[in-house]
This record gives sequence, structure tokens and C-alpha cells, in this order.
Amino acid sequence: MTTSKLSQVRVAVTQAEPVWLDLKATVDKTCKIIAEAASNGAQLVTFPECWIPGYPAWIWTRCVDQELHSRYIQSSLKISSPEMTQICQSAKENNIVVVLGFSENIHDSLYISQAIISDTGSILTTRKKIKATHMERTVFGDAFAESLDSVVDTSVGRVGALSCWEHIQPLLKYHTYAQREAIHVAAWPPLFEFGGPDDQSLFSMSREGTIALARTYAIESSSFVLHTTAVLSQDGIDKMRTETGAIMNSPGGGNSAIFGPDGRLLSKHLPPTEEGIVYADLYMHDIHKTKAFVDVVGHYSRPDLLWLGVGSRDRRHVRDDKGE
Repeated sequence: MTTSKLSQVRVAVTQAEPVWLDLKATVDKTCKIIAEAASNGAQLVTFPECWIPGYPAWIWTRCVDQELHSRYIQSSLKISSPEMTQICQSAKENNIVVVLGFSENIHDSLYISQAIISDTGSILTTRKKIKATHMERTVFGDAFAESLDSVVDTSVGRVGALSCWEHIQPLLKYHTYAQREAIHVAAWPPLFEFGGPDDQSLFSMSREGTIALARTYAIESSSFVLHTTAVLSQDGIDKMRTETGAIMNSPGGGNSAIFGPDGRLLSKHLPPTEEGIVYADLYMHDIHKTKAFVDVVGHYSRPDLLWLGVGSRDRRHVRDDKGE
């Protein structure tokens, strides 16, 4: 386990809209965004949950839509594919670390996945959301054990990633903290403002609720948190027919932000309907300032009293027990 020798890292957090249900077009847009971020001096660029081919927002309007589900399977990204090779090549050509959120297709079963790609174009790790949230289970499966290894060494330091409501999983978060990430990527779908006392939705699913989660994660982990969200336009609403849904029924959803290791906001918000890139220069020694006070997996812990057990052995569908 190594840490970055860089004292300053420039990061780019996307707030953009995918080309809904279109694998090729969204991959092409991904590469354009990567090039734009690099041209503005960024050394790392992040993308939201299920950026490719877009978050399946229709599940919150109707749990079964065979037509859209079929299109979604066909438009989801495979690790070994020309499309992933194109993204890796873009990372290499632009000399930038890429943290990609995508719907991963494995033999036509889908998983909410993230890949951390080095600035030389190699895939350092891929992980899956350990448990799809609520209605997401109509589309996505559960992860395998290797998805716990979500933090890797990169040219800008230790980088880790989780998706969406994984940020309310205390045990998963602690396991990730223990891998000593310096920069954490929090990937989310479009997020909308809470409607006040009469709003029947969950505050924890709102833009305000998820900002609270990002800040808490930063404070607990003493890491920089890159809170990455997508934009939903009327085009996306029309394509997925979500205008009558409980959520994602109106344009907006952009809420991307960057937080320091003490929880402070380091970036300026873009309007929620506006596509763009949020930038910040991270001063890595700020991590030392917070860890001087607290380190929840170091000097501010009591493993003799409280500890985490991890089931790291995979249980695959087909396995050979000859060695047991």
C-alpha cells in the first residue's frame, strides 16, 4: 500500500447526461469528457452511477418494462469489449485517471459496477455494488467478494469508489476506510431537491440528504470525496417514460460536488439542469491535518473492543471442491 508523493492533485467531477440507452454514443461522450477534463489540467476524472448507458430511472415508475429492460441489457458495457478498450485508450492518450460508473453486462446479467482506470490505460480494479437498492433489484444482481477490494494505488494516490446507498452501509464504509483511500469517488444517479414537509419521498434520497452522506464520509474517512451525479433532461424522461413516476419525473438531478477531508465544500455547485465539470485542486496534506485529530482505523479506534469480520471467500455458481 503506497500513498501519493504529490502534494496537490487537480480533479474533475462530471455533472452530465448520458445518451440514454445508447452504448456507443455514451462511450463517445465519455471520451470527449475525458479529453476536456485533461485539457483543463485534471489528473483524475469521475463519472456517476450507471453513467453507461444511463441509470434505469423507469424502475421507480413501473418495476417491469420488458422492452426497456431488453434494450438496457443490450446497451450495457462489457469489460472485455471494444467500448471499454476505447475508454482505456482515451485515459492513456490524455494521461488521466478515470473512475467510471456503468451497468456491467456479464452473460446478460447486469451489475452496478465501477472501474478505476490508470493514466496508462490499464484497468486497476472493477467492483460491483454489493447490494442493489430497492427497485434496482428488478434489474441488477449482487456483487461477488472481490468487490470489497475497492481502493487501489494510482498516480494521484490511493483512490476508492462506492455507489449510491452503499454510503449508508456502516460495515462496508469501515472496510473501505481500512483500505486507506485518500480520494473517494461517490457515484450517484440524478438527485433532486427535497420538497419540504409535505414531500412523501425520503429525505435521505434527496440532494440534501446525499450531501450529508458525502460530508459524513469525508469526515469519517479523512479523505477527499468526489460526489458525482448525472443530469436528467426531458429527453431522458421521454425515453424512459418517467413523467408519472415517484422520482426522476422532471428535468434536473445534477448535484456534483467536492468535499475536503474535514467535510468542507471545495467546489461551486452548477445549476441542477446544467451539464458541466466541477474542478478542484486537492491539497493532499490536508489529510494529515484531520488524521492528527482522528483516524477511525488508526489511533482513534479500539479493535480490542470493536472489530469487523469480512467474508472474503467467493461462492460462485460453479466451483471445484477437489482442493477442499
